[in-house]
Amino acid sequence: MAGMTEVGCWAAELDSVFARVAGRFARADLRWRMRDYVRGLLGQAARKNGWQLAEWAGHRTPDGFQRLLNSSVWDADALRDDVRAYVAERLGRDGVLIIDDTGFIKKGTTSAGVGRQYTGTSGKIDNCQIGVFAAYATGSGRALVDRELYLPKAWTSDRDRCRAAKIPDERGFATKGELARDIVRRCLASGLPAAWVTADEAYGQDWHFRRLLEQLDIGYVVAVPKSQQIKSLAGIWRIDQLIDEAPADAWQRLSCGNGAKGPRVYDWAAAKLHANIIFDPDPPTHHRWVMARRSLSDPEEVAYYLAYAPVGVEIAELAQVAGSRWAIEECFQAAKNECGLDQYEVRRYPGWYRHITLAMLAHAVLTALAAQAGGDERGAAETDQPLSRSPWQRSGGSWTLSCPAREPTATPSPTH
Repeated sequence: MAGMTEVGCWAAELDSVFARVAGRFARADLRWRMRDYVRGLLGQAARKNGWQLAEWAGHRTPDGFQRLLNSSVWDADALRDDVRAYVAERLGRDGVLIIDDTGFIKKGTTSAGVGRQYTGTSGKIDNCQIGVFAAYATGSGRALVDRELYLPKAWTSDRDRCRAAKIPDERGFATKGELARDIVRRCLASGLPAAWVTADEAYGQDWHFRRLLEQLDIGYVVAVPKSQQIKSLAGIWRIDQLIDEAPADAWQRLSCGNGAKGPRVYDWAAAKLHANIIFDPDPPTHHRWVMARRSLSDPEEVAYYLAYAPVGVEIAELAQVAGSRWAIEECFQAAKNECGLDQYEVRRYPGWYRHITLAMLAHAVLTALAAQAGGDERGAAETDQPLSRSPWQRSGGSWTLSCPAREPTATPSPTH
């Protein structure tokens, strides 16, 4: 009986999703192909490529699926918007928008955007495509909500090659950071109820990315490299040098969320920066923070962060936001392993967007079903820090950074 109930829940959720997106497919045959394709991505085929999906769906050949991805008339961006709205509805408000990229290892040179480039998927320079993605995460779950294909300059400077791959003439070169900023603007403009943004150091070190978030009035906690410069009217210092000066009692042990083996506990140090008189109102509505996370098992392993948070936010919440970044890695793993995100055989630009968006839809269904069974618990936190004599100064209930004693290493700047 329990199995029949579970099957009923799956069927009801799929029917609800298909009804939600049906209007994006003008013809009945397209709607049925889309349904079969998504069911196939959620099915038990050993590999989610055209032939195996067609065989799983009972089609004689993959021709129908190939037309769905390559030549049929439907708008993948409109479907993406439906996926985002569906995820927000199922997962709830005040979540974290997470930005990251992932690689798709490919052979040959004709797939749109393919080339020799570094990807964390293999941990080396490989022949691959790179997609920049956004995920939305709350205590109920996490799912992918946006995507863009990165096109190296070797592609955008060769318009004949672009046209052969059906890349629009108006699509020029954009860095991954620029694609990420476009995604953030789009997600927030659509009404995605995110309260925070987080990203790894590839995006966190980009001042334009951080400044956009401040202009959009959304808090962030982003990773940065240890060489990240912290700028103020008093001078410029490296973030690792500032953290090295943190007194022992500035560190506090906090959970940044639950992992596969329980709470992920680290030592954290955080201090407010002085308000930026150029950008900030008086009194400020937000504070900028310098943060560090130190491993308990290996104290030499330290990760660094910059944060921008509403006045009154506690360090424990900033640690939770920082810890939520892992959720997009889980999305990539689940969407690739369970929904065929990386198992496509399309080469042209529209086909990439269509397959990726349909795989995001399939993964969103899994997320919604899991959310019905209950979300993740947030980690607890505790704070109790005495005063210390150093550039790290106690101010009310938190630490602030005064001007370091040593000489600055660069020309003063009004930015941070």
